[in-house]
Amino acid sequence: MALAGIGSSLARAEDNDLVLSRLGDISGTDVVGSNLKFRALSSELGVVMAPRMSEPADTLGFGGFEFSADVAFTSINSGEDYWRVLESSPSSDAGSHGDSSMSTTGLFVKKGIWLPLPSFEVGIGAVHLGQSRLWASQAYMKFGLHEGYHELPLPSVAVRGGVSRMMGSEQLDLTVASIDVVLSKDFGVAGMFRVSPFVGWNWLIIVPRSEVIDKTPQIDSRDDPMDSNMNFVFSDQDDIFRNRLFFGGKLKYYIFTLGIEAAFALKGSSVDDKAGTDLDCRDLDPSAPSPNCDATDSAGAQSTFTTTLGLDF
Repeated sequence: MALAGIGSSLARAEDNDLVLSRLGDISGTDVVGSNLKFRALSSELGVVMAPRMSEPADTLGFGGFEFSADVAFTSINSGEDYWRVLESSPSSDAGSHGDSSMSTTGLFVKKGIWLPLPSFEVGIGAVHLGQSRLWASQAYMKFGLHEGYHELPLPSVAVRGGVSRMMGSEQLDLTVASIDVVLSKDFGVAGMFRVSPFVGWNWLIIVPRSEVIDKTPQIDSRDDPMDSNMNFVFSDQDDIFRNRLFFGGKLKYYIFTLGIEAAFALKGSSVDDKAGTDLDCRDLDPSAPSPNCDATDSAGAQSTFTTTLGLDF
């Protein structure tokens, strides 16, 4: 009995775990998922779990290693109806579905290399969403187009690409790709510190895919064969695009580093254009839900603030 109690406790859902069945509406004997809400939720969650690249443009160099840990807080529009998918928000009538921000923690290792091009850097890591069982495995690469000329009044420039793959949800597959351009300038301070302020633009490509979702998990279809009609999936969505602007700085003393970054994601605007219809999902009659409509990303603007500690060898 004691072991069973421990297993039950470990399996208990946490506040930020996802219950996507709340975005499905029963229509007759079937369930229809809301494309509009699914797109907005995936868009905002994608920004929360996006690849972490809080670094200036200069690479670590051929022999360089860096180990780092970070903490980030990303705002969400928790007052919107699509956030009622959070385990902590069982009521669709709630004015706010959880906190206005989500915290994530990450661990990363990065390495400077010479191939396939000079001034190249790669990194891997993992990010955990606080108060949930959700994780994301992440990888990135950076190519320094111009770096190392610290005595000249010119910034270092790099292009970077990254990918984040969310794990831990049986209802949602979420992949986020990231492409950005970053400019930075390295300065020496008092002969002891190196300071590298940076600024850049980031383009996120969010790819959500729904797994099979049970609208009535409390009913066993073996007891009620008609309950199988309560299983549904959200229609595959066109890729979601978000733009972010970011700036920050990195301070280095000996092998110790401290970094801060602020990133601002603009409102969502990309459209899931379903073939064979021009119907806007926002014009649907609530009493007659349909998956055959075009869903515009209604995600609001978001901000992310990240603090990073590292060891740079």
